Amino acid sequence: MDDLTLPTAITAFINTTNASDSAGFVALFTADAVLNDWGTEYHGTDGIASWNQTDNIGKQSHFELADFRQTDPRTWIVDLVVTGNGFNGTSPFQFTVSEDHLQEVKILPD
Repeated sequence: MDDLTLPTAITAFINTTNASDSAGFVALFTADAVLNDWGTEYHGTDGIASWNQTDNIGKQSHFELADFRQTDPRTWIVDLVVTGNGFNGTSPFQFTVSEDHLQEVKILPD
C-alpha cells in the first residue's frame, strides 16, 4: 500500500457499507455512475440503490481493506475482504473516481 492514500469516495464506500448507511452510500456516486458486479451492470443512482439493497447493505455486507494500488490518476484497484449474508471472500474492486464521487465501480473476478 506504500504511502498512497485512498480517495475519500473510496474510503466512504467502505465506511458507509459497514455503517449500513444506504443514503450515504448512494450519495457517493455520480448521477451517471455504473456499477458492474461480475458482468451485471447497474446504471445511475437508482440502479446502484437497487444493487445496494440486493447485494450490499441489504445483505449486511462488511468490508475490510486488504490492499490497494493506483493504476492511473482516476483509477484504483482495491482488494476488499467481504463478509455478510451474501458473497464472502476477498474480491478486487476497480474504482474510477470523478472529483469526490464514484464514476464507476467494477467488481472483478479474482
